[in-house]
Amino acid sequence: MIYASLPDSPGGIARPLPFHLAMEEHLARNYPDGEYFFMWQVEPTVIFGRCQNPFAEVNLDFCRREGIQTYRRKSGGGCIYADMNNIMFSHVTTSGEVTTTFSRYCRMVADTLRLLGLGAATTGRNDVVIGDRKVSGNAFYHLHGRSIVHGTMLYDADPARMSQAITPSQAKLRAKGVSSVRSHVTTIREHLPQLTIEEFKQFCREHLCDSVQEMTPADIREISRISEEYFTDEWIWGRYGNRETTDRHRIDGVGEFSVSTDLIPPPEPGMAARIRKVNLQGDFFLLSDLDEGLLDRLKGAEFTRDGIMEALSTASPGEVIAGLKTADFAKLLLGAAPAVMATT
Repeated sequence: MIYASLPDSPGGIARPLPFHLAMEEHLARNYPDGEYFFMWQVEPTVIFGRCQNPFAEVNLDFCRREGIQTYRRKSGGGCIYADMNNIMFSHVTTSGEVTTTFSRYCRMVADTLRLLGLGAATTGRNDVVIGDRKVSGNAFYHLHGRSIVHGTMLYDADPARMSQAITPSQAKLRAKGVSSVRSHVTTIREHLPQLTIEEFKQFCREHLCDSVQEMTPADIREISRISEEYFTDEWIWGRYGNRETTDRHRIDGVGEFSVSTDLIPPPEPGMAARIRKVNLQGDFFLLSDLDEGLLDRLKGAEFTRDGIMEALSTASPGEVIAGLKTADFAKLLLGAAPAVMATT
């Protein structure tokens, strides 16, 4: 694997999170086939998944008060808090199948930690754990024939600050068998207090990579151009409104969902309403275009199990949202909060 190396930023100030997300895109789009890896750190930042509603997942008042930045990424998954004690890992590969890519990458990370004498293992859909507590969580997305896996590596952490900045639902915590963010995580420093963060980074680089690709001034200009999208209000807040969604439903092995459905009233008593529009939010892993692959197919369908199943008969939900089955999706739609009846 090739290590993509950046020169220090001007003034030694950490680059903002969008720069590093854009660097992943730049490597995937413009560099030849091969596997690339790099590590990065940011000032206090909350990053939420592509389909998450930040008003439901992030304590925005706390973040604004504490100067914590907030950004959206292009991968799915859940909300995370990062600061300079948290190392972010990025991996760009040609592997295209989500389960294989995730499992191979997480296994490489766990193997590296075990070389340090840590009892690391992979678990769930995207975590690396030491014992029964998470030390690394990861997310995934496709881009131009390449795949990107990125995630956290908790060298050290302030669980109280983390738990104040993000607001995971109780359903998610129950699904993981924990009662709080604090009890769910561990750190490298907790187990290896004598190992500095720079020594840990150097160890990971040496054991995961066998060559180096230096980023040039031209690379940095292009990365900066790509990063501009991540700073826009349209991308950060998107179509997810400005209110908290409290009605959440979980599908084991797939993720958490919030569903809002606009319905066309039935033309006559005894007839079914029809779907005008469905909006989906959550920490699921998105593999392809959500609207084209799934939601647009529901427009005009009867709001019944048979109507939904018929509308999705030629769709492959598992190719849009990792692990999702048609029957489970239909059950989710029908069991969500009462739909809104459209007036036009």
